[in-house]
Amino acid sequence: LKAGGVAGVCVDLILFPLDTVKTRLQSPQGFRKAGGFRGIYAGVPSTAIGSFPNAAAFFITYENVKSLLPHGSSSYLSPATHMVAASLGEVVACLIRVPSEVVKQRAQVSPSSSTLRILSHTLYHEGIQGLYRGYKSTVLREIPFSLVQFPLWESLKDLWSWKQRHVVDSWQSAVCGAFAGGFAAAVTTPLDVAKTRIMLAKAGSSNARGNVLAALGGIWRTEGLSGLFAGVVPRMAAISLGGFIFLGTYEKTRQLLL
Repeated sequence: LKAGGVAGVCVDLILFPLDTVKTRLQSPQGFRKAGGFRGIYAGVPSTAIGSFPNAAAFFITYENVKSLLPHGSSSYLSPATHMVAASLGEVVACLIRVPSEVVKQRAQVSPSSSTLRILSHTLYHEGIQGLYRGYKSTVLREIPFSLVQFPLWESLKDLWSWKQRHVVDSWQSAVCGAFAGGFAAAVTTPLDVAKTRIMLAKAGSSNARGNVLAALGGIWRTEGLSGLFAGVVPRMAAISLGGFIFLGTYEKTRQLLL
């Protein structure tokens, strides 16, 4: 819990400006109208509050499920174990992440409004379900992301450990995390764009219903491939750096605590 929480807070706060740029590039009104480079830390209180419990919930689930399933570097079931553990971890973590993400993204594209004002406005007009708008799209983004990132991270660590004949250091785990995160970020960007459009959609609009395939289809028809991959560069940069900080900090904190 502590290792996951510390890792989550570190990465989310350090890389918040890149996340803001990515969200504004993906927003339906366009980068400039969404705020450009102004108020780059808009929405950071929401992230600061949600980051620790979100990351802690993920790693508690991930490690516990991994310990219950067959695993080990010699087992052919090892990648499947990591995939199942990471997917279940994301489903649990999204219960905390989604409300924080909804408020954060709305603040990022409305830098003149405070986080508290956006939270109260969402609750007043949409209720609790408004805070969970985009839960399905977030889970549908996170599960494919984790299916790519975590087996790749674990495989790279195993390969590096085998080559040097001892367990990887925390900085080596961080390098593996950066590569795995960047690759996973690139291939799942269309799902991230759909999630952003659903969370930012006006209440009552078609995207507000949360249909991921409909959102992807609408983006493809109106903006083509460039629309589906809007914000891919800052997303890859943020998640590569994030993977380095997040997974490296997690390993180091875990080593210190254990």
